[in-house]
Amino acid sequence: MKATWLISTNLGVLTLVSGLVLAEEPGWVTVRPVEIEDILANPGMGWETFHRTAANDRNLPDWIPSTVQYLRWGWGELEPEPGRLNIELIDKVLAESRSAGQKLAFRVMCCSTTRGRPYHPRWLRDIGGRVIVTRYGDVQGLEVPDLDDPITLKAHLDFIRRLGAKYDGHPDLDHIDLGSVGWWGEWHMSRSEPARMPLPENQRKIIDTYLESFRKTPLLMLIDGPEMLHYATSRGTGWRADCLGDMGGFSRNWCHMRNAYPSTLNEAQALEVWKTAPVAWETCWDIRKWVQEGWSLRYIFNYALALHGSYFNNKSAPLPPGDEVREEVTRFLRRLGYRLVIREVRHPAIARAGENMPVTMVWQNVGAAPCYRPYRIAVRLTGPSGKTFIHVSERTVREILPGEVEVFTESFMQNPPDLPPGKPVTIEEIVPIERTLEPGEYSLAIGVVESLESHTPVVQLAISGRAADGWYPLSRLRIIRQ
Repeated sequence: MKATWLISTNLGVLTLVSGLVLAEEPGWVTVRPVEIEDILANPGMGWETFHRTAANDRNLPDWIPSTVQYLRWGWGELEPEPGRLNIELIDKVLAESRSAGQKLAFRVMCCSTTRGRPYHPRWLRDIGGRVIVTRYGDVQGLEVPDLDDPITLKAHLDFIRRLGAKYDGHPDLDHIDLGSVGWWGEWHMSRSEPARMPLPENQRKIIDTYLESFRKTPLLMLIDGPEMLHYATSRGTGWRADCLGDMGGFSRNWCHMRNAYPSTLNEAQALEVWKTAPVAWETCWDIRKWVQEGWSLRYIFNYALALHGSYFNNKSAPLPPGDEVREEVTRFLRRLGYRLVIREVRHPAIARAGENMPVTMVWQNVGAAPCYRPYRIAVRLTGPSGKTFIHVSERTVREILPGEVEVFTESFMQNPPDLPPGKPVTIEEIVPIERTLEPGEYSLAIGVVESLESHTPVVQLAISGRAADGWYPLSRLRIIRQ
């Protein structure tokens, strides 16, 4: 929606604007944008599609935007020959994600529960690597690699290093699960004999190799196993939980929501991780199961928000029909990840070319998580001839934090509360007005850009008035010469 402006000849006295509220104060302009309720498509957060892009996901409703495609690959699929990455496959999926307006997130797996379809490379035995024959529950004859075997471990660590050397910091890569170990790379070997988890020192070697190989692309550690969860998150990773919504689907006396998550996250001392690294949720089964079982969507979604989730993966399953489901999903997605609101912008009505102009902004995060990327706040001035001047701040939106609630208390476990908005953050910015700017009326717009060098907005704000180029024209001022 483009704002339309009315300005009087009295300095600084502005009237009502489409989508904005402007206060009147002689000599100053104060703008209070109008908050909107749209679900926002922003980088580094939101609804994930699963093994298909948003363009190819037939179960993705047209009212849900998605900026991340998430998938899982077996080690053997990504390294079909010793020392050779399957670059053709990875690059193809990265390009498909980009074409669909998404980035890619993925996990590498080594242990498959499908007989005859192992995740490890078929050449592993040829180089002397050890493979164990085990079971998963009633499924017998499963082959899994022995990551305690020196040859197998060395081959896998070398694979991780090559993967990082090629793809760390790739512009189309959103994040990577710190996988590899256990069934599906989930860091557990439940219901299996004689296979077991690798020795702790070898688990730490795998974590260290991921951390050394991916210094730019965010890593998320799987939540199973508090010791290694603590080891990884204390070194800067986020975390991912694969069974959101389980309220008793496996046992009448135990479930992930009330037993596994509180126990593991407390023991791993991982409850504060969200302040520096993202949290991702994947459904147990999918939302259809929750509805069939009569489990409360409000309970599950409030729980996920209270633990500051940024990502949500429903495995590209169809949503159950009904207005209530849509209302609850919509409410959830309005809060998932970061959601930035400008509450107020204040600046002089007149500025002189060649001098500094103060701009005061009040921001608030009404979402569930910070924006973990160092995106910067920018001010753009557009003059009467259409020429622009852009000032990019040293301040980033990472400091604009969401609200908090105390989790896993008795009252929380009974009924997780609504997550409150974050505290308003006042940012005082000094905008140097170039001496060469022509005098006249200027439009002042705010945007969130990727870096000091990039002048293209990358974040949608939860306010009205967004222009087609991603900027938010919020006010006007007059520039005069000395």
